[in-house]
Amino acid sequence: MRYVSVFLICVLAFAGCKPRKSAEAASAQTHSRKVLHYGNGAEPQFIDPQLSTGSPEQAITRALFEGLLSRSPDGVSVAPGVAERWEVSGDKLTYTFHLRHTARWSDGKPLIAADFINSYKRMLTPGVAADYSYMMFLVAGAEDYFNGKIKDFSETGFKALDDYTLQIVLRQPAPYFLNAVIHHAWYPVPTHVIEKFGGMSSRNTDWTRPGNFVGNGPFRLKEWHLNQRLVVEKSPTYWDKQNVRLDEIVFNPTDLADTAERMFRAGQLDVVYEVPLSKIATYKRERPELLRIEPFCGVYFYRLNTARKPLDDVRVRRALSLAIDRNSIVKNVTLGGEEPAYNFVPPGLAGFNSENKVKEDAAEARRLLAEAGYPNGTNFPKVDLLFNTLEKHRVIGEAIQQMWRKNLGIEINLYNEEWKVYLVSQKTSNYTIMRSAWIGDYADPHVFLDLWRTGGANNNTNWGDPEYDRLLDAALGSKTEEERYATYQKMEKILLDSAVVIPIYFYNYVRLIDTKVIGFHTTYLDDYPWKYVDLRE
Repeated sequence: MRYVSVFLICVLAFAGCKPRKSAEAASAQTHSRKVLHYGNGAEPQFIDPQLSTGSPEQAITRALFEGLLSRSPDGVSVAPGVAERWEVSGDKLTYTFHLRHTARWSDGKPLIAADFINSYKRMLTPGVAADYSYMMFLVAGAEDYFNGKIKDFSETGFKALDDYTLQIVLRQPAPYFLNAVIHHAWYPVPTHVIEKFGGMSSRNTDWTRPGNFVGNGPFRLKEWHLNQRLVVEKSPTYWDKQNVRLDEIVFNPTDLADTAERMFRAGQLDVVYEVPLSKIATYKRERPELLRIEPFCGVYFYRLNTARKPLDDVRVRRALSLAIDRNSIVKNVTLGGEEPAYNFVPPGLAGFNSENKVKEDAAEARRLLAEAGYPNGTNFPKVDLLFNTLEKHRVIGEAIQQMWRKNLGIEINLYNEEWKVYLVSQKTSNYTIMRSAWIGDYADPHVFLDLWRTGGANNNTNWGDPEYDRLLDAALGSKTEEERYATYQKMEKILLDSAVVIPIYFYNYVRLIDTKVIGFHTTYLDDYPWKYVDLRE
């Protein structure tokens, strides 16, 4: 009844509002300038693309940088970026990229192949501790260089054949490689600037501050006021500047979905990253033209720290997973048409459909918990569930907290941290249970499975399995797609049987977008180029 009452209050409050006015005045659309105000979900931790890991950071770095390839205007296929064309060898191992002679850094310096070589060398420097360094292990010698087995970077598969020809040689064919290159881990960074602010082997330097920052994307950094806004403006040095529609994008940190929604109704935001759960039904009914719900290549899950008791016992981890009613969560809590997740890889991803399913069985969960020494939850130690600050995470956590209390007789404490602190807690494994998400870096099942390699930079669970690692190494050597996918089936079964992760649901985008925003495509990977976005006059 408490939740019903709150929902009705929210509905009535919203229904009483006047229709949303144009945001032209709030967006400072004076003198024909086009300024998009974007609710970005959180204050970014980094705008260094080699250190960024989350969606708030990715939205910003996508404006400030461009890789060899980009997403096409249709939001589906691969398009030229800094590379205007490329060739692939018959054995699918050698990729030759021909760079644009008109590509420039925002300080006017020409962007050449050596910049990519130096960027990838930094990405594979252990002191930088780039979470996505493993994405480059596809390249011949890259992993050996990262691990210190190769000292000379020229012995890897990265080669600058001349100033405008870059060659990348893979250690084995990877059918998703061109899509992977769109990811921000493959962006070039201005190593000539980074050298001035701490050097290439340092993780935290001042090169990304306003006044120091240099990028190569369609926009350049104009201002950054922490916890207030980050503003980018159209770059005069970008090779395709004549086709960049917006003059500025203002990225607003919006941890609180209710606040963001109110800003949207007041015309202060043009796009809202997250819609309050209590408002989704109202927008569906009263303002459907503003609400956009579309599939998103990601899974919402709980990450378990297997180095902490009692989660070092697989029976406890499995009990926690079995005691969750996922269908109830998507039907009664998230309300965005999400699909309950009984496995980890999103359904139908590049033609892969999992044969593995997590059961929901409260009786079996209680049996496992009793077998582990906690009958009916007796003597179960204090366990915390960490989530980053967002209404949805709190409400989902409360629902699962109640399920664990009812089905297992255990009490779980909920606590939240703001985004940047939360990311540090994940990186250092300073948690017991953690709300997590994984968004595909490219559209292939491999990206959802390779992060669980033993000691992987994005694993952060203290779990590993030798057979899992062996299968991961073998997958890309498969002779056929069917053989590769069969290997992934085995890997996912090991992952789910270990219950090191608890999948909860597969994502949908649930966003508010002003009708004056045009050319904004919510791609399956959320990697649509900002240069195609426009505002009606």
